[in-house]
Amino acid sequence: MITVSKVTTNAMKIVLPLILGGAILYWMYRGFDFRQMQHVLLHEMDWTWMLLSFPFGISAQLFRGWRWRQTLEPMGEKVRNSVAVNSIFLSYAVSLVVPRIGEFARCGVLKRWDKVSFPKALGTVVTERAVDTLLMLVITGLALLIQLPVFSDFFSRTGTRMDIMLGQFTTAGWLVTIVCGIAALICVHLLLRRMTIYKKVKDAACGLWQGVISLRNVRNVPLFIVFTLGIWLSYFLHYYLTFFCFDATSSLGIDCALVTFVVGSIAVIVPTPNGAGPWHFAVKTMLILYGVAENDALYFVLIVHTVQTMLVALLGIYAWLRLSFIERRHQEQADAENK
Repeated sequence: MITVSKVTTNAMKIVLPLILGGAILYWMYRGFDFRQMQHVLLHEMDWTWMLLSFPFGISAQLFRGWRWRQTLEPMGEKVRNSVAVNSIFLSYAVSLVVPRIGEFARCGVLKRWDKVSFPKALGTVVTERAVDTLLMLVITGLALLIQLPVFSDFFSRTGTRMDIMLGQFTTAGWLVTIVCGIAALICVHLLLRRMTIYKKVKDAACGLWQGVISLRNVRNVPLFIVFTLGIWLSYFLHYYLTFFCFDATSSLGIDCALVTFVVGSIAVIVPTPNGAGPWHFAVKTMLILYGVAENDALYFVLIVHTVQTMLVALLGIYAWLRLSFIERRHQEQADAENK
């Protein structure tokens, strides 16, 4: 039975990210002349480069689907390429409505079409995120070294000073925080043990752990690395090629593209639909630091983000239609193939 509180919670998961993203966009574009947008789209923008960027946006998701299939193999889960790829397409599209829900949606697709264990699939998603985070840290480190003065200017203008934030914690403060965290984990553990769902939670945790450690058993590690690098190179080219669509950004160079790509990738951590709002603000701010006029920077982030979001939505619609034509495996067939 669905309670009122559960309905309210689910509604807030949808409404709050929309409000947050909308508020940031409203603040950025208040007083903006949107009538000029049509002129920019029809007469000032080079759509050739935008169209050339689309294959890289698609290939990033293709590589992610192929890599995900590879991480599931060591656990005996055989996933069809078409199901894995289309689950990725669909996951990105549904995340436009509810941020982060796509991670669960793609696991649900695999369970429904290829009878893959949901906890194991979710565990491999955790594995993927860990790998991507590590690679993103490396890319961020390179960008920082290349353009350290620009990053320093960005943080000073936005009021972000990690040294000041962390400096506010005394030794006693750190100890209290750690003790409270440990105590909270113990309380949660004891509470779960008293509940009837403890065994289900424990089984789900075991499945998650199997997914996390599956990476060490990947059969073709070089191929896994190629897929991982392919994902992020495709993401970058999908973004970088859009620089050549506008006169204001076409001459900025690959260094600027790398820095703004990194800042934008960090900004989308904020849970709004496809990073709407935080991504606009972060990239716009960096472009201004590189000498782009504010109006030109606003046109760039609004057009690029809107067009790329539309591509994600179209891929999601395609995946939904394509999956309807893919035959679902029966449990007996899946068990036989996994033996």
